Amino acid sequence: MNNSILQASYLTLSKSKNLLSKLSNEELCNDNIPPYHSSIGSHIRHILDFYKCIFNGIENGIVDLTNRERNLSVEKDCNCAVDYLDSILYKLENADFQTDTTIDVIDDLGNGNLKISYTIGSLFAQANSHTIHHYAIINYILDRLGIIMEDEDFGMNPTSPKKELNIN
Repeated sequence: MNNSILQASYLTLSKSKNLLSKLSNEELCNDNIPPYHSSIGSHIRHILDFYKCIFNGIENGIVDLTNRERNLSVEKDCNCAVDYLDSILYKLENADFQTDTTIDVIDDLGNGNLKISYTIGSLFAQANSHTIHHYAIINYILDRLGIIMEDEDFGMNPTSPKKELNIN
């Protein structure tokens, strides 16, 4: 993998492996945290389904982000989630397409499906930002569950200013 966009996605997604190694299946599927009552597993599944949709679409010549598989077993089983993650990481590591190639993407931005031309690189950049966004939500859930993620950048956009601690 010699493309910086794919490398960024690979590194960002790899953080899921660290997270999943810390969780029990019960913690993965706990959906008791308000206000949305979503689970860590539902966010991990959503992230991975998004990437799988991209890879499937690249193979088919059009990416339909409104038609994603929803592998619900990933939401409840850490081992299943790791297997799914590993399959996506493998595809990223072995990708042989050009990121400047244009592809049609179907998405619903709130007013029905639209077909939009993307480069494959811009689609992976969106997927990476999307993953970081969901990691931020996962961080809120982790906090409420009392689980500490020992990665201070987990869920933080690289362009976000770091808060400096004033230690006297």
